[in-house]
Amino acid sequence: MQPSPELARTLHKALLASLDLRRRDIVQMPETELRALAAERLSGIISQLNLPPAADTRALVQFVVNEAIGLGPLEALLADNSVSEIMVNGAGRVFVERSGRLESTPTRFSSEAALRAVIERVVSRVGRRVDDASPLADARLSDGSRVNVVLAPLSLCGAALTIRKFARRRLNVTDLVALGAISAPMVTFLTECVRHRRNIVVSGGTGSGKTTLLNVLSSLIPESERIVTIEDAAELQLAHENLVPLEARTANIEGRGEITIRDLVRNALRMRPDRIVVGECRGGEALDMLQAMNTGHDGSLTTAHANGPRDLLSRLEVMVLMSGVELPLQAVREQIAAAVDLIVHIARFSCGARRVTGIVEVTGMDAGVISTQELFRYVRTPSRTQGRFEAVGQIPAFYESLRTSGVALDYSIFRREPAGEGV
Repeated sequence: MQPSPELARTLHKALLASLDLRRRDIVQMPETELRALAAERLSGIISQLNLPPAADTRALVQFVVNEAIGLGPLEALLADNSVSEIMVNGAGRVFVERSGRLESTPTRFSSEAALRAVIERVVSRVGRRVDDASPLADARLSDGSRVNVVLAPLSLCGAALTIRKFARRRLNVTDLVALGAISAPMVTFLTECVRHRRNIVVSGGTGSGKTTLLNVLSSLIPESERIVTIEDAAELQLAHENLVPLEARTANIEGRGEITIRDLVRNALRMRPDRIVVGECRGGEALDMLQAMNTGHDGSLTTAHANGPRDLLSRLEVMVLMSGVELPLQAVREQIAAAVDLIVHIARFSCGARRVTGIVEVTGMDAGVISTQELFRYVRTPSRTQGRFEAVGQIPAFYESLRTSGVALDYSIFRREPAGEGV
């Protein structure tokens, strides 16, 4: 149970004054040493107060020390394995996601200043900054959890902090099948696609599981290949030996030193990669990614926000046009059709479940339009509480070239019949 906000604020201020934390280099000081010192000082401060005999002094010390040095009341939520996302809407309101559903929590910060102090500690640890001049920031925690910050006055409810927790264990294709996110035949097909260097784009909405799916697909890349990953905030968890993870960097206080995703994609081409994996394409970097896919870096992967496979193609067109390079729309579509081999769409349902709802092959151009064919889909039943994965009876166009090369392939997974059950 949390102490009253008034008591917590009083103790917080007294502890800061005692330790003079604002002048200490807490980033360099070992956290265990700093916590021990803070707990000792705070216990001394509390002993001088006339607290009720029933007051839980130990819990009070832990709460205030966490808020002054760690992540405050969020420490318990970060330790809770059932929580996948934490959303702070100002000091007084904290929500979490459990099993795909949002719920309110009794967790509170003692003040807006305490929340801002926690935010500043998080972003400073990864060499980033957030203040009134730069009120937006992306960062990550030491365990890899992704953090997004929006400060007031952009956020009208006070500082907004969103933490996408880092999975304690790397999921694999077996886990996704067990969770009902994908069927075994779809996994068989995607494994062949990754092994035989098809360029794949994972599409989906916010929180649909795009990065998780990208991570699983990337883990199917043979160990003998060199991989360069590119992200805004590092989230991918690949175990390959020849792996170079790159992370974008924001500008410093003078407005210099920014390194964008697009800069990193261009540089990755000089690093002799077998595969390039971009965490997410949001803008002009889409053009560089398509060019990489078209110039010998087959088998590359990325994600993008979209409502469906067809919508993804339109989004890619817009993102290429955002690059500032003057290209006719027809040329843009030809680039996309030549570069992208497969679109894997994943969605989150109202029940909280996340499922691959479609696998679509890009087959080329037809009368100036990018042509596609659906291979697998997820079909909802009339009750809308259950569904099933099924193949649609189409054979991928690139399977013919693999067959003539002597590759043994399983064509039975494409039979027009249910290809696994979903829940």
